[in-house]
Amino acid sequence: MSTTPPSPPRQARPAAPRPDTAGHPAGEGALGWLRALGPQGRRAFTGAFGGYALDSYDYFTLPLSMVALAAYFGLDSGQTGLFTTVTLVVSAVGGALAGVLADRIGRVKALLLTVITYAVFTVACGFAPNYETLLVFRALQGLGFGGEWAVGAILVAEYASARHRGRALGAVQSAWAVGWALAAVVYTVVFSLADEGLAWRIMFWTGALPALLVVWVRRSVHDAPEASAARERNPVKGSFRAIFARGSVGTPGLLRTTLFAGLLSTGVQGGYYTLATWVPTYLKDERGLSVVGTGGYLTFLISGAFTGYLTGGHLTDRLGRRRNIWLFALLSAVCVLAYANIPGGAGTLLLVLGFPLGFCMSAIFSGFGSYLAELYPTAVRGTGQGFTYNTGRAVGAVFPTTVGFLADSWGVGGALVFGAIGYGVAALALLGLPETRGRELV
Repeated sequence: MSTTPPSPPRQARPAAPRPDTAGHPAGEGALGWLRALGPQGRRAFTGAFGGYALDSYDYFTLPLSMVALAAYFGLDSGQTGLFTTVTLVVSAVGGALAGVLADRIGRVKALLLTVITYAVFTVACGFAPNYETLLVFRALQGLGFGGEWAVGAILVAEYASARHRGRALGAVQSAWAVGWALAAVVYTVVFSLADEGLAWRIMFWTGALPALLVVWVRRSVHDAPEASAARERNPVKGSFRAIFARGSVGTPGLLRTTLFAGLLSTGVQGGYYTLATWVPTYLKDERGLSVVGTGGYLTFLISGAFTGYLTGGHLTDRLGRRRNIWLFALLSAVCVLAYANIPGGAGTLLLVLGFPLGFCMSAIFSGFGSYLAELYPTAVRGTGQGFTYNTGRAVGAVFPTTVGFLADSWGVGGALVFGAIGYGVAALALLGLPETRGRELV
């Protein structure tokens, strides 16, 4: 089989917006990007949004239950940090495989497989009799967790126009905050009503929710027709060799793109998962907040995250993919340092700073779906996006584990500063990648 990668997507002038059924330009207004997707595209958006929200919900069942798990199984900080590391490392395998499947069997079929996988193993975690079994189940949950975002993002990206792609994918990304908020609400209720020894199990059992989404997606969502046709015409589909090809004279390769996109993903996710994993523990153990108090503080953090996803999606279309990531890498690093060094007793300041922290560390993600999709041609888009995004998760998983081991001597608050290093890595990675705003995918 030939390993020469297909030519990268060409720059194209965005098409003029077509009027919707009410006579208004399809791309105008605050929700113009949603109308411009068309009926099939809006169903694809709903499926991807729901899948990612529930992916987030299933992920956060662990960080929110971490203190109870540590007490139940008698774990130290290093062992609890290993939960996150194992999840993210295995997610790299799951994400890469899901990307290949998306290129070979289609986006929707791959999406269904990822949702079923993470739902089944999240529920299984609730039945774990010991630490080792829970670690295995959490690792297997990572197989589905790693693939859902990449597949869902590509599905929506191939329906969206170049003009609106950043906003459409930023809205998909905001589903992460919705799932996070749902998990925080369920956590507050469950841990307030049940003993901690049972409450953490109930949290995992609620991970069965995605099964409802699977039924709807199977009946209602389809791949973008033009993208599917373009993918099928190309003999090189779902090829790891293609995304690592060096290229030759007159034939561009994808090796450079893959290396720098993986580094970008590593930096951003290293910073993000450091905070997502350890902030609940930081609030409860070092700030002495109750379950309800922790939920209140997380409300500000999650509200900032949701607003950040939507704002970042808008800015990535206005400023460009690279400038948006550069801007929020800087602001995220500043917010991490500020949040981790708030003086003891300054509860109000801790509360207020939660919003900009959530805003900045989420807005940086809004351009990822569009940017990674635009960096790869249609036939290997799933493979390229799935591999780079999830390799970043796996390598970035070193950050939460490092914080776990440093926490015993530095304290969780002091160790959180380590997450700021990730955002510096992301800023440097952009030096090796092109701007892709305005690039058509088919």
